[in-house]
Amino acid sequence: MSKPIISYPDFAKLDLRVGTILESEPVEASKKLVKFLIDLGPIGQRTILAGVKDYFEPRELVGTQVLVLANLEPKKMMGLESQGMILMGDVDGRPVLLIPQNKVPVGTGVE
Repeated sequence: MSKPIISYPDFAKLDLRVGTILESEPVEASKKLVKFLIDLGPIGQRTILAGVKDYFEPRELVGTQVLVLANLEPKKMMGLESQGMILMGDVDGRPVLLIPQNKVPVGTGVE
């Protein structure tokens, strides 16, 4: 299913950056959530929650670079605040991490 076409000014509002996962652990009280601590360089570290517990071994993701939507409105889940979103592909209902082809400095913008 396609989504509506947006204008470039709408796209330009998105703060997309490359971050490095510093910590990754399951949220014990949740069946799906994983809590990530992600370094976004000049804008600091963010805690991001994602419902991917069934698809990834959290501790194996430490050190992985990922794409992050850094200016998403914070959201409370299971008593924790998620401060962004890790961008992932969807392949037959399974999340797939979108990672840079080469290692880049944390906080690098995506355009």
